[in-house]
Amino acid sequence: MSAKVIMYTTPWCGYCRRLKSQLDREGIPYTEVDIEQDPQAAEYVMSVNGGNQTVPTVVFPDGTALTNPSLAEVKDHLAKVA
Repeated sequence: MSAKVIMYTTPWCGYCRRLKSQLDREGIPYTEVDIEQDPQAAEYVMSVNGGNQTVPTVVFPDGTALTNPSLAEVKDHLAKVA
């Protein structure tokens, strides 16, 4: 699982903190983007979440996205797209 994912987050999001710690523990690389600091990232998150700024939104190397996924969902999706 060497493919890198992008995780859109906010500093106050508990779900984001939990998923980041799980990804770190599993050695799954990711790039974190704070949607409160990056207006274009916020627009992207809204575009894949029906107009909502729902985080974490995880984008995979193939361009697909999952909203608030579990660690198991991330690992399963990475196995399919890697």
